[in-house]
Amino acid sequence: MNIILANPRGFCAGVDRAIEITNKALEIFGAPIYVKHEIVHNKYVVDELKEKGVIFIEDVKKVPEYSILIYSAHGVSEKIIQQSDKRNLQVFNATCPLVTKVHMEVARLSKKQINTILIGHKGHPEVEGTIGRYRTNENSKIILVENEDDVLSLKFDPNKEVAYVTQTTLSIDDTLNIINLIKKKYSNVIEPARGDICYATTNRQAAVKDLTEKCDIIFVVGSENSSNSNRLKEIATRAGVPAYLLDCADDLDVKWLSNKKNIGLTAGASAPEVLVQSIINKLKGFGALNIINAEGVQENITFKIPKELAIKN
Repeated sequence: MNIILANPRGFCAGVDRAIEITNKALEIFGAPIYVKHEIVHNKYVVDELKEKGVIFIEDVKKVPEYSILIYSAHGVSEKIIQQSDKRNLQVFNATCPLVTKVHMEVARLSKKQINTILIGHKGHPEVEGTIGRYRTNENSKIILVENEDDVLSLKFDPNKEVAYVTQTTLSIDDTLNIINLIKKKYSNVIEPARGDICYATTNRQAAVKDLTEKCDIIFVVGSENSSNSNRLKEIATRAGVPAYLLDCADDLDVKWLSNKKNIGLTAGASAPEVLVQSIINKLKGFGALNIINAEGVQENITFKIPKELAIKN
């Protein structure tokens, strides 16, 4: 059996930044450090930070006054910011800059009272944060759509401007169909200057599509609550290639490898490379011999951390 590694895979710049912010805060201020929601959607990363003294919370009102609070990479609503201010918390914002871009766009649309469609998954923290940046009033509002049926159900005035934004971690193909339907239904649609689906999502989905042409099975390293990891699995499945989401090497079942020659392996944007390597080692134990690195886009993007945390030892 061969293992074909997708490129790029694993951590993106936004995830790298969020984890660095959390570790730097621990280093400078000491435990406990509070984080609103999981800093990124990966069990290994979250468990490792818990061991260092990070406390993950959902209700800001339960954070002791004057504590250190970090906003996760998924972003937060205006309401959360106000609650943090009331509790006199020292906040470090680990929101991915590409999510912040969407937040700023939604805030602008809200100010102009333009009805806005958010394409995303209900209940995802990024979606909740984005909706929370729009101030709904009697003249305009923001509505979440998850699929084409939701678009057909929209009742915005077809003669008025309508805007759309998207969650950054969606399936490019699914989103395109929804956007096309929005444009078909409304004649005056305001689009984002650049698509909201982030570079890391785009690149990792393209890499998986490439794997589907070469592999008999594909493993995606990522947690169940990771949106971008789930999209990678869906892409492989739709292409007719069996695909499995793995949190760690222990999730591997040797029965899946029966009569498989080429094993595709990738990782979601919040999954660390150490997990990929542990799965490679387990696959070697199951008889995989060759490791082939697929060609792909080289990513050189980095995001700066807050200057208060960029203190050199």
